Amino acid sequence: MNLPSLRQLQFLDALAREKSFSRAAESMHVTQPTLSTAIRELEAILDTQLVEREARGATLTPVGVEVVSRARNLLSDAEDLVVAAKGSSEPLFGAFRLGAIPTIAPFILPRIMKHLKANYPSLTLYLREDQTARLLDDLRARRIDAALIALPYEANGIETEAVFDDEFLLACPKGHPLGEDGKLKPEDLAPHDVLLLEDGHCLRDHALSVCKMPSVRDGGEVSATSLHTLIQMVDGGLGVSLIPKLAADAGLGNGLDVSIRPFSPAAIGRSVGIAWRSGSSREEDARRVAQELKAMFADKRD
Repeated sequence: MNLPSLRQLQFLDALAREKSFSRAAESMHVTQPTLSTAIRELEAILDTQLVEREARGATLTPVGVEVVSRARNLLSDAEDLVVAAKGSSEPLFGAFRLGAIPTIAPFILPRIMKHLKANYPSLTLYLREDQTARLLDDLRARRIDAALIALPYEANGIETEAVFDDEFLLACPKGHPLGEDGKLKPEDLAPHDVLLLEDGHCLRDHALSVCKMPSVRDGGEVSATSLHTLIQMVDGGLGVSLIPKLAADAGLGNGLDVSIRPFSPAAIGRSVGIAWRSGSSREEDARRVAQELKAMFADKRD
């Protein structure tokens, strides 16, 4: 039986992504005739049409869509094989695709990149920022190897390891009554307009939980798309909010007329952790990243 080569499957995957023979060839660093010939050879091996060739591009046939889906699993397994073999003698070797949610990514990824680059020179880190549900879909589909998410979060086929706890701080306009001295408790926010991130951000749910507020709120709620927008809204006097200490330590709020203060006792809003696909060959690498993060934040607390 004549079997497809991994190279042919890579070409088909590139064509599925680019939807153009010329762009796919460019992305694979080959000539267009080379890629086109490989696709035709693949179709001959499988004895079916995979691509509908059009004047303005290329579209996969229904069979082509199925073949690409299976091809991506094969290509991922091949990458895992190489990584596993290399990793037996050298940890965190080669490409590692790390995702992170938007309320974590801007405040921690720059430090992670610098730290891992210094300690693992053979590592090439690729980063992706997205909301939790889509990152977990990417993990299951093997599009990424691990993700930084907020815990707890239960999901089928996903394993996690907590890295550090992130407390919530109050952000309010300077001169606001909640910014005065004295012990601050989450329930003190109840009479005030509390600004939140929009639906879809897990930080919204964590903030509501800390404040013991219902998930569905009355009135015309004002919400933000990001923490940077949220702190600008606080600066504009639209209300008060909760922000992660992780973001405050990274400078969120600097240069604004905003007071940021802790609760007493500290309000732990979430745990930051690493997630990976159950059974992944990159599990040990994901756990190693978790250990590196634990060491980084232990040093900071000391």
